[in-house]
Amino acid sequence: MFTGFSELSNNHTAPALTDSISWQHLGAELVFTQDNSGRYLSFWWAKAQEYDLNNQELVGTSYQDIFTPIDREAYISKVRRVLKRRLPEQCYCLFQHQEHSVSLELIISPILPAKGEPKTVLVMGHLLNEAEMFPLSSSNSHLPIYSYQKILTQIAHKIRRSLNLETIWQQTVNSLGEVFSVSRCLILSYNVKSQKLTVEAEYHQPELISVLSLSFDVQTEPYFEQALSSPNPIAVDQLVLDASGAKSILVAPTSYNNQSNALICLQECDRYRSWTTTEIELVKELAEHVGTAIAHARLYQELEIASIQAEEANRLKSDFLANTSHELRTPLNGIIGFLKLLLEGMADNPDEQREFIQEAYKSSIHLLNLINDILDIAKIEAGKMELELTEIELEELFQDVDNLIRTQAEQKNLNFQLKYPATLTPITVYGNYQRLLQIMLNLVGNAIKFTHEGGIVITAEVVAKKILGTPQNFPGIVKISVADTGIGVSLEKQDKLFENFFQVDGSRTKSYGGTGLGLAISQKLVEAMGGTISFYSMGEGLGSTVIFTVPLTHLPVMKTV
Repeated sequence: MFTGFSELSNNHTAPALTDSISWQHLGAELVFTQDNSGRYLSFWWAKAQEYDLNNQELVGTSYQDIFTPIDREAYISKVRRVLKRRLPEQCYCLFQHQEHSVSLELIISPILPAKGEPKTVLVMGHLLNEAEMFPLSSSNSHLPIYSYQKILTQIAHKIRRSLNLETIWQQTVNSLGEVFSVSRCLILSYNVKSQKLTVEAEYHQPELISVLSLSFDVQTEPYFEQALSSPNPIAVDQLVLDASGAKSILVAPTSYNNQSNALICLQECDRYRSWTTTEIELVKELAEHVGTAIAHARLYQELEIASIQAEEANRLKSDFLANTSHELRTPLNGIIGFLKLLLEGMADNPDEQREFIQEAYKSSIHLLNLINDILDIAKIEAGKMELELTEIELEELFQDVDNLIRTQAEQKNLNFQLKYPATLTPITVYGNYQRLLQIMLNLVGNAIKFTHEGGIVITAEVVAKKILGTPQNFPGIVKISVADTGIGVSLEKQDKLFENFFQVDGSRTKSYGGTGLGLAISQKLVEAMGGTISFYSMGEGLGSTVIFTVPLTHLPVMKTV
């Protein structure tokens, strides 16, 4: 009896096929087929004559000519979406013929050909009765169902056009709260790692208290936990009221790529409400759009933050290059200047000649240190810094620091102290000697540079704290601190001190010299040897302390008083 289906899916100019298809035997009240432009390929409606329609005269006509949906754009977009997704879709539509308007519930299904993409749809439906047209009448609404669907489609369109997360949240709760006339509508963001829900936006009736920003664990409300793991909304009636005072609740999950990212929660506080299938489906449909909008907004935020960070990094690199070029020129000009004086015979005697050579040598050492800093940070960033770690006696390291740097402190009339723990056996740490010495000289050099009065104290403290999970286990650490009474650093800038191209104040670099890479290099080296480093200052003018740790190979025997 049902001949011609295979031909219909491949031949879109076959209106005569309607004669060979007894649509009434399908059991549906209304059945028709259309192509992707909306042209009727076949048509049958049991109630056609009641509305002055001729089933045969529609075949071959456009959906815009005779029997046409009021919202043509929305209807044809649904047809094309069904064809693209290859999945059926249910909708409510208002159609018009002459002076007649009819409200229909439709199921639009793609007709899948043997080969290629579908280009035709099979539409089945029926005329809505009053109860079906006004399913939300319990909430004092008198709009037909297709009007609600249109409103929610407009809401979804508006939400998906925004990339501002707060706007999406607020528009969602305001729109749903007003459409469904509920006591309260919430949207709760979901943090997968912490398993916490937070109320991000709220719509509520004036007599109710606000629950905005309320945060709680997922497990505290079973229906929230259930909704997060369900693709469909969850309806709940509460016999024992919670803090929000909700009697009836409808919770719909929003998601993106099968990952929940929020919950939409509709609450009725003044009465119990029976949520209809239509209401649930409409909320579910909007939740799908909201989930996508949230994901896109968060991605946009991440891109925006990344862009700002990239701009800041470029600015810092530019400042760094400008300062570094100045730093490199200064010692280089010194070397050239003193050598030129020597070549031109400007030294009057051997003592003056020796003085010129000494100044040129100091400038060359300073230039070498600057270049070494730049090369070190480049190696570290490229992952090519290889360290050979061995056992090192801490006392030997401290002695070398004292020999190399005490004179600098004394030239500035600064007090310089090294406090070494009292032990019966040597303190042996695990690291790279040259790099540990470099770290100490960097930190102590900075302390001397930025201290004008007072002094510097270097302290070592043995801590019996096991370190596990490294290439080998260690029984403890040594905490080495370098404290000064210098110019200090403001609290808001301390977090950025270890960034590669960050300098607290560009003018300081010009005033005090240096590349500003000392702390960044020290941090990378300390971490490469299994330690940590931190900076403390109470503020500008209040001095500072840098503390870093080095693993102990074994715990020393401490002296007892």
